[in-house]
This record gives sequence, C-alpha cells and structure tokens, in this order.
Amino acid sequence: MSIRFTAKARRGTVALAVAAGLALGVAGCGGGSDDGKKPEASASTSKSSGPQPSTQEGQSEAPLAELKGSDGLLLQITSAERDAGGFVTVNGTLKNDGAKTIVVPAALSGNETEIVRNGRSLGGATLVDSKGRKRYYVLRDTDGRPLTTTGFSTLKAGESLSVFMQFPSPPTSTSEVTFQLPNFAAATIQISG
Repeated sequence: MSIRFTAKARRGTVALAVAAGLALGVAGCGGGSDDGKKPEASASTSKSSGPQPSTQEGQSEAPLAELKGSDGLLLQITSAERDAGGFVTVNGTLKNDGAKTIVVPAALSGNETEIVRNGRSLGGATLVDSKGRKRYYVLRDTDGRPLTTTGFSTLKAGESLSVFMQFPSPPTSTSEVTFQLPNFAAATIQISG
C-alpha cells in the first residue's frame, strides 16, 4: 500500500465521519415534530405579522407589562413564573416598533465585565423587591454567560424577538417586583407560581 493511497483513504474516512456527524446534527435540530407545540423561548428573530394566533404555555393574552425603550424598541413582558428550583423566569417579546432597522443598544447587556464579554444580551435586567429591599440580577452559568436571550444585534422595522431572562427567586411571600432594563422605563410585574 502506498502512502498516497493511505492518505486518500484517511481523508475519505474523515469526510465520511464529518458528513455523518452533520447529517445527525441537522436531523437532531430539525424539529420535525408536528404536535402543534411552539418552543417556549427562542433566540431567533421572526417577522411579526400582527397578533399571534396562540400564546405560549403559561402566558395570558394581555402582557404583564409594556416597556418603551429608545429608538422605538418595545419590550412586552408576557410571563414571570417562579419554579421549584428557586428561579424566576421572565418571558417576553422585544419588538422594533420603529420605521427603520435599528441596532439593539449594547447597554441592555449591562456593564459587568463578565456579561459584556459574552456578547449582546439582556444581562442588564434586574428585579427589584422594594419591600424586601433587594435587587436580583440575571443569573449566570458556570462559564459566566448570562441566563438570558443572547446573540442578537439588529431588529428590522416591525421585527420581533422572543426573549427570556432568569433570576434568583425572591421569597415566596413576594409576588410583586419592579422589572428594570437599561434604556427602558421600569414596570411593576406580578410573579406567578
């Protein structure tokens, strides 16, 4: 067997392994399920064409709060749910209500070095418990990445993005908190669960 033949055989084997891996990855990410359920949170953007026909599980028709930001940005908070693990997950929609494409302000990520280093996010969001006199910041994973929607930079006119943020849970006796996000007006929201 020549060295040339061995090298070609190795390249062919590697190419076959890569192709098989990609095929499995695409099949796993395809989401070919036709059960009618929508994902609870998505980092991808979608063109909004008016009112959505159905709501996500656990969310009501009317948003808990609407916060107006700079350049026509609008954040609609659709749910704030406490789970058994000691977290509060806030879900919503970030929408460009303006007439032109805008760059989402970097200030939404906050100013903490650990969060900023991981790219654009909603890491600057906080929940304030005025009665308990505590402020709750977006949680981070073990690598310092914020547990929130990340990786977005621009929104076209009328475009919206489903977003989420996860916080430590205030005491169960606290059901009302103030949601704050840089460049947006603050709003009082109710925590369910």
